[in-house]
Amino acid sequence: MRTAEENSDIFNKFYQVRERTLKIIEPLSVEDMIIQCGNDASPIRWHLAHTTWFFEKFLLKKFVPDYTVFDRSFDYLFNSYYETVGSYFPKALRGTQSRPGVERILEYRMRVENAISSHIDVLQGEEALSIMELGINHEEQHQELMFMDIKYNFFNNPTFPSYVEAKPLPTSKPGKMNYIHHDAGLFAVGHSDSGFSFDNETPVHNVWLNGFEIGDRLVTNGEYLEFIEDGGYQNPVYWLSDGIEASRKNNWKAPLYWVEEENGWKNFTLSGLQDINMDDPVSHVSFYEADAYARWAGKRLPREEEWEVAFSGTEKLYHGNFMDSWYLRPLPLAEKDKGSMQVLGDLWEWTQSPYVPYPGSSPLLGSVGEYNHKFMANQMVLRGGSCVTPADHIRLTYRNFFQPDKRWEFSGIRLAGDI
Repeated sequence: MRTAEENSDIFNKFYQVRERTLKIIEPLSVEDMIIQCGNDASPIRWHLAHTTWFFEKFLLKKFVPDYTVFDRSFDYLFNSYYETVGSYFPKALRGTQSRPGVERILEYRMRVENAISSHIDVLQGEEALSIMELGINHEEQHQELMFMDIKYNFFNNPTFPSYVEAKPLPTSKPGKMNYIHHDAGLFAVGHSDSGFSFDNETPVHNVWLNGFEIGDRLVTNGEYLEFIEDGGYQNPVYWLSDGIEASRKNNWKAPLYWVEEENGWKNFTLSGLQDINMDDPVSHVSFYEADAYARWAGKRLPREEEWEVAFSGTEKLYHGNFMDSWYLRPLPLAEKDKGSMQVLGDLWEWTQSPYVPYPGSSPLLGSVGEYNHKFMANQMVLRGGSCVTPADHIRLTYRNFFQPDKRWEFSGIRLAGDI
């Protein structure tokens, strides 16, 4: 049973998260919010509407008697993948629609927020509050997706526009990569405290791990450039079969946002095209690229359980570089933050673990049970959050997942090995 203060905290966070979404779109024009430059991305207007639809569909319609929906067509337009609540508009075509416009969608957001504010008294039950928490965390996930999609859309513009003016960057050198050694043993992994978690983080269960070592920071652009210059993209010795096929098919020669010019490589950021900082963590690489680099370096990617066990109890984990800093790019590991080891923030870290349910795991009841478990095939787990993840959204047990060829997410590389 939650306390009255805990209930109040949930509603306060709802308003904070909704306000943060509006902050994200402040630098954008209406035209920026309509386009969709790839099948993985979605128009920003769609994110604004879909996150609102989630609250209307699963919270207001279920718990508020006689609630009147804002627009019945939104059930089809802004349902993402919830098969049990009806059909939905194809994802790849979301950018072909200009209506409803941004103004109408912002009106929708305000209407749903007002409805929640007006019915707080009937949304105090445990089931309603659980849906409320899920919706809040769902919107935080879409805030990160918005940054991913803004960056991808702007990169496909030949003028390489800037979303936000670059902040002065800290000057720091990451230093030599060292490895933390862990002895073999039986360890408990998974989410165990009373705070929010997704259903894919539970239950707590024991895993046996052989002795391993794991890097104390992320791989840098400079280190990855050595792989490129050594012919790493062309040498099949380092690549999984599906990986070298994807690399050849898509003509991969470098991470997604690297642009080769006469005087060297540039890197596209949310502040436009810039010289590559060789000390920044390398970003926007696929699982296949991360795995190939690790093999080239004589290492491997960590198992997700190794990653979680290695960093449990580490001090300063939450001193990382998150969305809240508004750098919106990964940064070199500063000496003062060495205790954080870039574990949380900066970049999601590929693991060698397939995305599968934990032993004894079960999806949520009802339609929201489609949230995670039905995607547990042909995807790899990433850990740690990124520079566009809200700091209050991440935790050590968080399991993100993408297909192994995806690169538009803010993803990076941490090395591991056997001992």
